[in-house]
Amino acid sequence: MSIATLILQTARRLPDNPAVTDADGTLTYAAFAERSARLAGGFRAAGLPPGARVVLYMENTGAFFECLLGCWIAGLCAVPVNAKLHPREVAGIAADSGAELLVTTPGLFGPLAAEAGALPPLRALVSTGTRDYAHLAGAAPIACTDAAPTDRAWLFYTSGTTGKPKGAMLSHRNLLAMSLAYYADIDAVDADDTHVTCAPVSHGAGLYSLPFLLKGGRQVVLPGFDVEDVLAAIARYGKVSLFAAPTMLTRLVNHPAALTADFTNLKTIYYGGAPMYVADLKQALRLIGPKLCQIFGQGETPMTITALPKAMHLGADGAPAADEVLGSVGYPRSGQEVRVVDEVGRDLPAGEIGEVITRSDCVMEGYWNNPDGTAAALRDGWLYTGDVGSLDAKGCLTLRDRSKDLIISGGSNIYPREVEEVLLRHAGVLEASVIGAPHPDWGEEVVAFVAVRPGASVAETELDQLCLDNIARFKRPKRYRFEAALPKNNYGKILKTELRRRLAEEKGEAS
Repeated sequence: MSIATLILQTARRLPDNPAVTDADGTLTYAAFAERSARLAGGFRAAGLPPGARVVLYMENTGAFFECLLGCWIAGLCAVPVNAKLHPREVAGIAADSGAELLVTTPGLFGPLAAEAGALPPLRALVSTGTRDYAHLAGAAPIACTDAAPTDRAWLFYTSGTTGKPKGAMLSHRNLLAMSLAYYADIDAVDADDTHVTCAPVSHGAGLYSLPFLLKGGRQVVLPGFDVEDVLAAIARYGKVSLFAAPTMLTRLVNHPAALTADFTNLKTIYYGGAPMYVADLKQALRLIGPKLCQIFGQGETPMTITALPKAMHLGADGAPAADEVLGSVGYPRSGQEVRVVDEVGRDLPAGEIGEVITRSDCVMEGYWNNPDGTAAALRDGWLYTGDVGSLDAKGCLTLRDRSKDLIISGGSNIYPREVEEVLLRHAGVLEASVIGAPHPDWGEEVVAFVAVRPGASVAETELDQLCLDNIARFKRPKRYRFEAALPKNNYGKILKTELRRRLAEEKGEAS
């Protein structure tokens, strides 16, 4: 049974309930189901066979959800892609996934069409709001495909340690297990709940739309994260839940309008994707109250490893909980097993630091077309997350560090090697190393250390343009440090620990 079958059951039961609301209006569940079934018919008429991949490179819009459901009704696999990515990066994902159709939105269509030569052969490149899209959505509706629980539903592209995107294969069973864990650990959901989507629909906010669609709740789709828009949605709709990266939550509580806002209609803000400073979390609790739930997960086990539930954010006296509790990521989610192991996979005692591993029905099948990556991540039925942490005696997990050099800025993952490889395309750059530096608003910012070839001249503006031409804007370094040579160990490997030390010393001298 597919997720589509279950959503369509809900649509039959609650045909007049509002399903999706965006700037263009509201679709009831009956209209949402019909448009999705017509899109499914359009996908089939375009020649897409069962299991074919469809890239959804879309800005936040209600059309994303009808395309997603349309894919599943037709027995296809959706490949949602972050709208922030550079068109060349999107082309790489389309090629890697073997996509046969790409659906985008008007604001993204022009830049993507300019890179058409980099795209794989497609049956169609279609933008919403056009005659071609209307043709797809005007096809005869089809009945829902009788998919197996193990059929692939969502290819979630997440960068690997090399920076090359890897497609985590998520099945209908994975997504259903994720949704059931939401009900068990975060909130019960009813038809009068509202899910406000203000983060990219291609990632966590889109994934967690499913627990609401399955129960007949309303999706309110905002074009992006704007504090005043979010506060207006909370004031207008009932029982509002939404996802916020820590930087979004901090921006929300620090906005002047939040001081006088009425949060009565707010049910839950579930936050995650990056560490949150305890001081910021306490400020949010004082302003919003006990309506915050922290989640820890990955695309490989969507949104679902551990959680710090709302009740645990407060102590017995009603004040914010102890720092060590707020600084943790909570306990294993329902149906999840979590361990901390050493380098050979042996369990470590409470308090000792090692790699976090997990297994459950949420864990991906593997990485698309990447057997080496799959073998490294999945061992003996366990997902090796690459995150380093420790469990206490009660099973509460605290993340201590990352085994990879991942930078998390504004809730978005940035892999240094990807940026380094772009910088090294400049003829004047001899060496480049990218690290993350603490930033009060974004969590981390990208800093590039660059060594220039003898006799060459390299301007920061040239490196900026090189990045803008090849990778997403948010991955571009915010600062450059030019060095005569980069520090290395005896094996010639650049010492990022030394680069971090230099930055820390520089900050100390500045203060």
